[in-house]
Amino acid sequence: MGIYIKLIIAYLKIGLFGFGGGYAMLSLIQKEIVGNGWITNQTFTDIVAISQMTPGPIGINSATYIGYAATGGTILGSIIVTLTVVLPSFMLVIYASHFIQKHKDSPYVKGLFMGLRPVVVGLIASAALLLMNKENFTDFTWSIAIAAVSFCFVHFTKLHPIYVVVLAGIAGYIIY
Repeated sequence: MGIYIKLIIAYLKIGLFGFGGGYAMLSLIQKEIVGNGWITNQTFTDIVAISQMTPGPIGINSATYIGYAATGGTILGSIIVTLTVVLPSFMLVIYASHFIQKHKDSPYVKGLFMGLRPVVVGLIASAALLLMNKENFTDFTWSIAIAAVSFCFVHFTKLHPIYVVVLAGIAGYIIY
């Protein structure tokens, strides 16, 4: 089976079960793509960094870059993987919007969404732990300190997250 078919199957799974957005999808992407040996963990980390810096959703951006890297640098790989990761969500949203509109007051639908909330939080936490590796952190002590101070600024002082990102970037530049 060619790499294109394998990527389509992998990204259909990722697209179907990647609840919670791009960061929640990262652990699924890493397991499917790095786990199958299509790219290295270092390349995956680089792709995640590039995907965070470029405009747009991280899940779609990373799919585009992974499609390119896993197929040996082909634009076709980028296009196929990007469309494949979007397709399940697109189809589910079309169906779900009709269904939810029809059954929005149902206790079953409300219960379903209440049950999905902790799953989404868990997937995002999994993505955070996934990115805590030696490729991203050369010194865990300073990194944890910057993260803790950033959390305090956002949570307790209600400082806008963009300012916190800029301040954390300046701190990282000075420290590292």
